[in-house]
This record gives sequence, C-alpha cells and structure tokens, in this order.
Amino acid sequence: MSVNQLIFRNLKKNIKHYFLYVFALIFSVSLYFSFVTLQYDPSMDEAKGSIKGAAAMQAASVLLVAIVSIFLVYANTIFIKRRGKEIGLFQLIGMTKNRIFRILSAENLLLYFGSLFIGIFIGFSFSKLFLMILIHITGVSDIATLQFSSEAFIQTLLVFMVIYLVIMFINFIFIKKQTILSLFQVTSSTENTIKKISIWEIVIGITGMIAIIAGYYISTKLFDGAFTSINELAFAMIAILMLVIIGTYFFYKGSITIVANINRKRKQGYLNINEVLSLSSIMFRMKSNSILLTIITTVSALAIGFLSLVYISYYSIEKTSEERVPNQFAFQDEKKANLFIEELTKKEIDFSKIAIPIIQVEMNIEDILLSKVKEANFEVKNQILPVISEKSMGVNISENEVLFTGYSTTLEKFMSFKDDGEVIVQTKDKSTSLTYIGLKNDIVIPFKYTAGGLPTVIVDDRLFEELNNNKKEKIQLASSVYTGIDLKDNDDIVAADDLFNSLKLEDLNNESRLSYVRNQMSIMGLIMFIVGFLGLTFLITSGCILYFKQMGEGEEEKYNYTILRKLGFTEEDLIRGIRGKQLFNFGIPLVIGLLHSYFAVRSGWFFFGTELWTPMIIVMGLYALLYSIFGMLSVAYYKKLIGESL
Repeated sequence: MSVNQLIFRNLKKNIKHYFLYVFALIFSVSLYFSFVTLQYDPSMDEAKGSIKGAAAMQAASVLLVAIVSIFLVYANTIFIKRRGKEIGLFQLIGMTKNRIFRILSAENLLLYFGSLFIGIFIGFSFSKLFLMILIHITGVSDIATLQFSSEAFIQTLLVFMVIYLVIMFINFIFIKKQTILSLFQVTSSTENTIKKISIWEIVIGITGMIAIIAGYYISTKLFDGAFTSINELAFAMIAILMLVIIGTYFFYKGSITIVANINRKRKQGYLNINEVLSLSSIMFRMKSNSILLTIITTVSALAIGFLSLVYISYYSIEKTSEERVPNQFAFQDEKKANLFIEELTKKEIDFSKIAIPIIQVEMNIEDILLSKVKEANFEVKNQILPVISEKSMGVNISENEVLFTGYSTTLEKFMSFKDDGEVIVQTKDKSTSLTYIGLKNDIVIPFKYTAGGLPTVIVDDRLFEELNNNKKEKIQLASSVYTGIDLKDNDDIVAADDLFNSLKLEDLNNESRLSYVRNQMSIMGLIMFIVGFLGLTFLITSGCILYFKQMGEGEEEKYNYTILRKLGFTEEDLIRGIRGKQLFNFGIPLVIGLLHSYFAVRSGWFFFGTELWTPMIIVMGLYALLYSIFGMLSVAYYKKLIGESL
C-alpha cells in the first residue's frame, strides 16, 4: 500500500472523528472572514470614521485571531490525542516518527484547507447579515450589499496559514515526545479520577467560596462612599479581581467536590442511578478541569459584563441626551441662536424659546455633604457652581434659601447631599450664608455649564441680581446666557435638524439633541457590535470546548453504559442521569459567570447609562439561551452513545 493510499484510507476511516474538528475550522474561518470583510466594506466608512472605528475594528480582529487560535489549537490537541493508539500502531509496524508526522500533516492539509475555503464561502454568505445588523444598530443610512473583499480573503488566508503552521508544530512536538506505551495510554490519562477527598481539598473548597463572597461584598461597596480616595478604589478593584479569580479556581478545585461529597454522605453512599451518572462523576472531573473552567468562567463573565455595560450605554442614549442637551437645540452663542431662529421663522417652523442667564459663583458646600472626597480633586470649600434665578426655573424661593437641581447621578454616587444644611455663597465683596432646602432632578442647562454634572443652584431673583453685580469675572464662562429651542411639532424635528447642520451651527457650544443621539448611536452601536461579535465568538468556542470534553468523557464511559444496560437499566434511566450531569457541566460555569458579571456590572453601571435591569437581563438571557444549546447537544451525543452501548 502506498503512502497516498494510506492517507486517503485513514482520512476516510477517521472522517467521523474529524467531524467536530472540521466544524471548529469552518466556524472559526467563517466568523473571522465575515468580521474582516466588514473592515473593508465601503458602507461602513461613515460609522468607522466617527470614532476612528477602523482602528477599533482592527484591534477587535486581533482579539478574534487570538480566540480562534486558542480554540483551534485546543480542538487539534483533543483529536491528536484521540489518534494516539493509531500513531502507536504505525510505530509498531516500523514507521519512523518523521514519516508518521508527514502522513498526519498530509491528512490535516486536505482537511484544513478544504475547511478553510468552505468557511470563507460561508463567511461571505453571512457577511451581509452582519453588515445589516451593524448598519441597523449604528443608524448608518446605507444599503447592505454583498461584496467579496479580496483584502479580507488574503488576510484570512495569511492568518490561518500561520495557525496551520502552529498546529503542525504542536503535532510534531507531540509525536516526538510520546513513546509507544504512552500513545496507547494517552486517552485514558487525560482525566484525573481521584476517589478520596483530602483535608487540603476541603480547605481549598471553603477558601474558594469565602473568596468569591468577599469579592462580591467588596464590589457592592465600591462606589457607595466606603472607598473615597483613588488609591483605595484602585486597591479595592485589584482585590475584587484577585479574590474572584482565585476563588473561582478553588471553587472548581474543591468546593463542588465538598458539596457533592456532603450529599453522598447524607445518603450514606446509597445513590440512585441519576446521582451516580451526574454527581459522582463531575465531583472529580471538574477538579481536574479546574484551570480550564476558571478561564471559561472568567472570560464569560468579562464578555457578559462588557456587553451589558455597552448595551446599557446604547439603551440609555435617549435619556442621557436629555441630560446633556436639555432642549432640542441648545445654544451658548446668542448670535448663532438668533441666526437659527431667523431661519426657522423663514421655514415657518413653529418653536418656543427660553433664555436663562447664568453666573458662576464660588460656594462652600461642605456642610451639606454626606461624604467627602479625601483627595483634592473636588474642592468643597471653594466649589464653582452655576447659579440661575427662580424666575428662570419657575419656582418660588425665599431670599435666604437655595435649591439645587440637575445633579449627575454618577457624581451623586461619590458625593451625596443631605436634606438640609448651610451653603456659603462667596462673591468678591462678601460671603452670604443660605439655607439649603433640597435637590430636584430637573436638568435645565447643559452639562457644559455645570462642569459635566455638578448641580445647578437656584436662588431668589433679588439675590441673583446681587450676585450678578458682584460676580468674580475670572471664573465666568464665555457665555452668560443659555438659549434653548424646542419645536412645537415634533414632526418638524428632522427638517429643523437638517437646517441646523446645513448652517454649520454645531460646535462645542451649540448642539442639536437629534444629532447628538445619532452620533452616540453610531459610536455605541459600533462598539456594541464589536463586543457582541467577540462575545459570541467566545461563547461558541467555549461551548464547543466543553462539548469536546463531554465527547471524550462519553467515549471513556461507554463501557460503563454497556454494563448498566446489561444490569437492566433502560436507556431512559441513563438519559435522566446524563441530563443531570450536563446540567452541572454546563450550568455551573454559566451560573458562576452570570453571578460574576452581575456584581461587576452592578458596581459601576451608572457610569454608562441610566437603566440597569432591562439591558442586563436581555444580555444575560440571550447568553444563557445560546450557551444551553451546547448542553442539549451533549445530551443528544450521550443519547447516541447509550443507544450504541448494547
């Protein structure tokens, strides 16, 4: 038999074992090619140019290469170990290791590059779908067209050729290192099946649970005033990260085994068939896979957390736009405001106008703060705040009173106000003590006047005039009057916004709320797509890795199923136990990952938007739904194994 005949016969014989390896290749190539195609698609120039998105897409493609490379190397490692006995037989009949490597390399070459071109075709087919999704969420006004990118094709070929060389190098090292005896034992030595729990494992398990709980607890205190300096916050964040990661590793290493062992002892060792197939198996399997499961759980938590935060920002764009631009059109430049008003009048677009005089005043707000920042980034004794009159706000305030409004919810997490107290207003001539009467939520002037979210101060009309006459000129802004314009008919908003842009009125001091929303949708939509694409890639790759592990375990345990079937257990009896096993194998990493991401998002979500629960639940729900598919596929695979066991 010639070498070529041997290669094709081996390929035909092992095609069913290569099925998942081929799937991994096709999936990786199609995802990468689809993503890279978007980089070179001219339809995305508008979205990419808004935030230098080309650089963001390029950075994301590098991360994507890292994810798929690790995935393909891992998949290849599993399947090269599966062929250990075959490689050992080749050596027994006199083949050299170099000759065996050439045979396997030739087989892999046919599969790899065959899968590569199939993956490129599938990726090309799906690139339009991804482009449509991206165009929709970024709000780019373009039509998705199916265009084959030669640049993306060449880049994909180069990347996967490098990955192929890495895989061949790993296979070469594997074949060179193994002896004939070790090749026949390699599949049975991949898992650790220790049967006895030591005191050290009990200590590790308890420590793991305590570390995770401690990390969660610190995260809830991160921005509630417990840590008031930058150094304290940095130390707390590092502590949370270390506690959660180390705790997760110890959890898989010992905690699960402890819980399962307690359950077994509670039943005095008399376990039913479901418990034998689920608990008694995973309590040792998870321990040997603790590093892999820790990585999967941690990266899953990061993916869910980042996507949740980005979606919170995207979901909150409309609300945050109202805070940043209180009126549909906001002007600090009176000349530009008057020009826009003239054009609206010519176009017969009805509108209403407000003009709010604003002065900047130094104040001592130390008495009304619940917490104080230790470092000097926020000066509470000489804080400059914008002041408006009661007439501008439409409220009644006594001469000796002061009312705050429009305080940023983010700043409020660090510095909260009391319900009452004294505020000292300082002018160039004197200081005046006023009674603080509370804080309203209404935002009446843009954040540019409030240094990005500090409260606006409302005082009596007479006091406002007095403060205006005695103001410190050096702390005043260029514009002392804010002009806000709202349309009476919202149907005119697009026409008015087009007019605003055609006059080139938008700059740092003059804004259109609609333009701001569109710009933010383009920015956050692109970021959300990139994060979501990478998260989806990791979800599928990690799910496939767990599925591959279950395939290996299933092959090892197939003999046990044969014995159980001969003892009289039905196929349904065994399947019930397998469902429990997969619930643990896939459910535990998922639940722990969701918990990690929940506490991470909950600790600082307010930096990203105004709504927590809806975006977070949507992201977590979709992630859990997609992840559970791999659990169901594993059950289906075991069902097939059990059916073939007799």
